[in-house]
Amino acid sequence: MTGAPVTWTDHDAVLFDLDGVLTPTAEVHRRAWAEMFDAFLGSWTGEGDTRPWSEQDYYDHVDGKPRYDGVRDFLTSRGITLPEGEPSDAPDAVTVCGLGNRKNDAFNAVLERDGVTAYPGSIALLDVLRDLGTPLAVVSSSANAPAVLAAAGIADRFVTVVDGRVATDLGLPGKPAPDTFVHAALACGATSARSVVVEDAVSGVRAGAAGDFALVIGVDRGAGADVLTAAGADLVVDDLGALA
Repeated sequence: MTGAPVTWTDHDAVLFDLDGVLTPTAEVHRRAWAEMFDAFLGSWTGEGDTRPWSEQDYYDHVDGKPRYDGVRDFLTSRGITLPEGEPSDAPDAVTVCGLGNRKNDAFNAVLERDGVTAYPGSIALLDVLRDLGTPLAVVSSSANAPAVLAAAGIADRFVTVVDGRVATDLGLPGKPAPDTFVHAALACGATSARSVVVEDAVSGVRAGAAGDFALVIGVDRGAGADVLTAAGADLVVDDLGALA
C-alpha cells in the first residue's frame, strides 16, 4: 500500500466500481472476453491480426470500459474493421454490437452457473461505511451490475447503481470520462470534491483523476500498483480490508 490511511469522516460519499473492487467478477469478465474473442479471431478471414487473445489485451483494451467501446478498441488494436451495428443486434452478428452482446451472454451464463461472493475485505469496508452512515454508490461500465450485486447479496448497501444501461439512458460517456462518477456523487447528495472513487481498472482510475474528486483509491487486482498510480490513483491497496 502507498499513501496514508483514509479518514472516512472527511468524505461525504464513496463511489465504488464493482468488478474487481467489490466482487471477483473481473475474472468472469476476463473468461467471457477471452472465449468470445478467441472464437471470433479463429473464424475471421478478413484483414487484421488474428493472434489469440491475451490477458494483456484485457487490461489494455477492455478493462473497465463500456462493452462496445472495449470491442471497438480491441478490434482497432488488431487492425480489424467491423460495422458498428445496433445494440439490438443478435449475438451472432459480425458487428461491434453483436460481439459485445455475445460477450454479455457468456458472462451471464458463467454468473448463473457459478454465482459470486463479495471480497471479505470489501465487505469489511462496506460495514465500516454503513456504520458511519456514509452514502455509497456503485459505478460500473457493466450492464450486469444489478444482477451481480443481487447475486452477492449486497444490493441494499447502495444509494444508486450507475451501470452501463443507466449511462446509455442518460447519455453519459463511459470511463475514462468522469461523468458516471459525477452523476453518482450527485445522486448520493454529495459533490465530487467531497467524494471518493474506488477503482481497480486503469480506465476507472483515469475517470476519477479526470473529475474533481477528493480521493482516488486504486485496488490492485493485477493491473499493477505503479500503473494505477501513474493513471492517477492517490492511494493503492491490494485489498479494501486494509482501509476498513
